[in-house]
This record gives sequence, structure tokens and C-alpha cells, in this order.
Amino acid sequence: MSVSRHLVNLGQYLAGEFDNREQALAEPIWYVHLRLWQRPVQLFTDDSITIFAEQANIVNLDRPYRQRILRVMPSKYDTSLQVQYYMLKNPSALAGAGCNPNLLKTLTPDQLELLPGCILKVTQQEVALNQYQFIATPPPDTRCTFTYQGNTIQVSLGFEITETALNSYDKGIDQLTGKATWGAILGPYRYTKREQYAVLSAEC
Repeated sequence: MSVSRHLVNLGQYLAGEFDNREQALAEPIWYVHLRLWQRPVQLFTDDSITIFAEQANIVNLDRPYRQRILRVMPSKYDTSLQVQYYMLKNPSALAGAGCNPNLLKTLTPDQLELLPGCILKVTQQEVALNQYQFIATPPPDTRCTFTYQGNTIQVSLGFEITETALNSYDKGIDQLTGKATWGAILGPYRYTKREQYAVLSAEC
């Protein structure tokens, strides 16, 4: 099938190494200095660009966490894009793959668990000639939950991204109170792209 230019642009914007150094230096009480890797992987290439994401505290780069899969794809309902999240059935097997992408060569779809409620609808606007801002927000009445080590965890997802900057609104939610407990509680984590990774283009 034909792959839209917006899908390719969003995949390119997402692919790379990021950190929030400036934000962490300016507000160290509220924002941990993080490094975020978002590596393209060769999965679902018929209609999608798929990203392996992993992050680490800058002082503990050897202990990365929060591995996840983002599948950027056309919406099933209109002409927009969507981002579908998956979790790894065995996250420890790919721990460190952000820094060591060779680990991702063995990744297959059967190692993933689809998270039906963890989906974002993407809108885009042109901010300059051939430069875009993409905004990804949850559709109404969706609830992103998954089970980890026997516990049900709820998260609120969302991001804004341009060619050089990523604002992440991801945060954990207390299911009893509905209040945020970790993540972008006081506003987004503001990442700057430090390195661009090559995107494995979807097939046409």
C-alpha cells in the first residue's frame, strides 16, 4: 500500500536519541535528567513504522527501563495517523537495546503484547516549509492499562514532536484517585534530539 509522507515524517521525527538536559538543569527538583532512545525496528513494515523506546537516568545509563514499542500507522477510521503501543512480554531480554541496537535484530511480533487501550490519535500542522509539528493524544473514552509483575498499571500517554524536539506527557495514574503519580506531573518532559537514527521505511 502507499505510505503517506506524514507517516514517514513522523517516523523520522521519533527516531533518534534524546535527552532533557536543559530542563533538568533548570528545574532539578522536578525533572530527572533522562536519556531516551527510540530505535526503528523491522516490524509491521507493510503499513507502519515501528519504534523501540527505552530510557535511563543519566547517572544510571547501565540500568535502562520502560521499554515499549510504538507502531506508527494509518488510522483505521479516517485519513489521520495513530500510534499503537505494545509491551514486551519479556522486557529484560531487550534491556539495553536502546544503546545496543544489535539486541533488536531478534525481535519478532510474537514477543509483543498488544495494548488495545494504549493508542494515540495524531494531528499535524505545517510550522514552516516542509517542517511539521505532530500532536498525539488519546481518543475520548480510552484507558491505557497493562499488567506488570502481577499488578495492573494505568498510564496516560501523549506527546508533541517536531524535527528537533519532543515533549512527552506520559504519566502514571492512580486508579483509585485518578491522580498522576509519576512522570509529567507538572508539565511535559522536554527532550531535545541529539542524534538522528535512520528510519526503516515502510514498504509501498
